[in-house]
Amino acid sequence: MIDNILNPFIHQAYSALDGKPVSKALALDLSKLEGPDILDLVSLANKVRDKFCDDEHICTILNAKSGQCSENCKFCAQSSHHEAKIDEYSLLDTEEIVARAKFAADNGVRSFGIVTSGLGFQKVNDVFQSILDAIDAIQEQFPELGICASLGMLSEETATELAKRNIKHYNINLQTNPERYNELIATTHNVNDRITTIELLKQHSIGVCTGGIIGIGETMEDRISLAFALKELDVDVIPLNVLVPIEGTPLEKSNGATIAEITKTFALFRLINPTKVIKFAAGRETIMKDFQGLLMLAGANGYLTGGYLTTRGRNTADDKVFQNQLNHFSSNK
Repeated sequence: MIDNILNPFIHQAYSALDGKPVSKALALDLSKLEGPDILDLVSLANKVRDKFCDDEHICTILNAKSGQCSENCKFCAQSSHHEAKIDEYSLLDTEEIVARAKFAADNGVRSFGIVTSGLGFQKVNDVFQSILDAIDAIQEQFPELGICASLGMLSEETATELAKRNIKHYNINLQTNPERYNELIATTHNVNDRITTIELLKQHSIGVCTGGIIGIGETMEDRISLAFALKELDVDVIPLNVLVPIEGTPLEKSNGATIAEITKTFALFRLINPTKVIKFAAGRETIMKDFQGLLMLAGANGYLTGGYLTTRGRNTADDKVFQNQLNHFSSNK
């Protein structure tokens, strides 16, 4: 009976429930679904998530060093190349970073990410050492809290220091189809530099958190290419951001992507990467609004709570209620 009801492409995609991720050709066919077929795709992605993912991944991040970034990423308010009006400040002191970590731990968050603007760290300079000192202090005071970091591109020297501290995950996003990175994202650095850092992290057994952003002018084929690039790199966590257009950036007037496109994108990422954490990041509250729960049922099993880098988020208390409601739709939580 199910064969007569389901779209034939969705029927083929049920192989993902047997541990066989969809092919690129099938993913492209699925990306063209419309109307009620999208809800069938969402249902399948939710089933795959329930079968292969044991737990939710909920984290919060701290913008520990803001603005004055040398890179020209088109979407980013922190770039010195753009005219966005944001708070700019150097690295917060250790006491402040530890206080923010305490707030996260007190609110039941299990992963706390320290994020800094800039290209990255090739040497253990004074700023990087201060970050290491903050990580040491947090781990000493809150050993149950997983420490993550997003500090840009790394070298063998700086990656080694993070590995010594057994950080939980390191975030460095590919953002989009690697073949179109310089066209869609930035021209001041190359995507291969990011891939080199990912490979370096894996050599040091550091969990890799790498994803992208939806709504920057990319096509559905670009999104699928990104999903397969992440599959090939075998990353651990895939954060997906929905563009929040910020005044003063080149994408301030972007129309972004439609709800249907974003929903299909999340579902396809799950079918392509069935066992990975897929985390809904920026845009959850501000762009998706009433539809954010739909995306959490389209294969996502994680989200950022408590705010982002330069845009607001939702407080952790409201998100706890949100998560409890979502769990009623899940068979194994």
